[in-house]
Amino acid sequence: MNTIPRISLVLFGSFLLIFSCKQAEAPSEEAAISNEKIAVSADSVSPVKPKTVKQPQRKFIRTAELKFKVKNVSKSTDAIENAARKYGGFVASSELESTINKQFSTKISQDSTLETTRYTVENNIRLRIPNAQFDTVVKTIAREVAFLDSRHIKADDVALQLLSNEMAQRRSAKHQQRLENAVDTKGKKLNQIVNAEDKVDETGTAQDDKKIENLALQDQVNFSTITLHIYQKETVKQEIVANEKDASAYEPPLGLQLLDSIKSGWYILESLLVFVVHIWSLILLGILIYLGIKRYSKK
Repeated sequence: MNTIPRISLVLFGSFLLIFSCKQAEAPSEEAAISNEKIAVSADSVSPVKPKTVKQPQRKFIRTAELKFKVKNVSKSTDAIENAARKYGGFVASSELESTINKQFSTKISQDSTLETTRYTVENNIRLRIPNAQFDTVVKTIAREVAFLDSRHIKADDVALQLLSNEMAQRRSAKHQQRLENAVDTKGKKLNQIVNAEDKVDETGTAQDDKKIENLALQDQVNFSTITLHIYQKETVKQEIVANEKDASAYEPPLGLQLLDSIKSGWYILESLLVFVVHIWSLILLGILIYLGIKRYSKK
């Protein structure tokens, strides 16, 4: 009789224990579900990452500027220009000139003079060299250096600038297309069409400017620029020249001058006699008038 109530108590306790465990598990499951919802909502409101632009390949504009002394400017100029052509470049400009520093003359004899000239020969050269041959040409030029005054080499990366111009060009093209479509579909009044056409022209001009700018940059990337200023030490040139004779050196002797004077006097006398003969009638008339006046005054 005591066994049955004990069994009933054991079963009732087990039931209570199971029910309490389920109640304890329920909040944890609900908390997990709520946490999952919070995580999902947090993911849904997280900011979208901006689209990254791929770093473009580096493109360098390489320039060099050198000033140095050479033994002979003319010979060094030929060697430098030949090197530029050999490696696929070209000479953009070459300005060779001589500057006279001092010039004077020294008389060394009665009929000779020594002319002395001190001058300096210089040349300003600008070369355009393929980018791949830039270092080779610079090393070749260094062989002509007798004394180096200065050497400046630069490499400017313009990859981002080229990319910026391309993106601006694409934006301008899209904007121009939208304007053209608006002119075709919505432009009804003349002034609206004219204003829209002006906008299309401005956009097209901006697009062309960016394109030309990119072409200029790409040309500088493909062909590097080397600027050279070369000179040589002062040169002295001396030359003997014949003296120029004075005008007195070409005058005839005194006897010949006297003879010429006698001849000239005789020619003058002949001319005077001929002149008197030509005006004999006037002279006769004058004499008659004079005699008449003289006779009248006596009476």
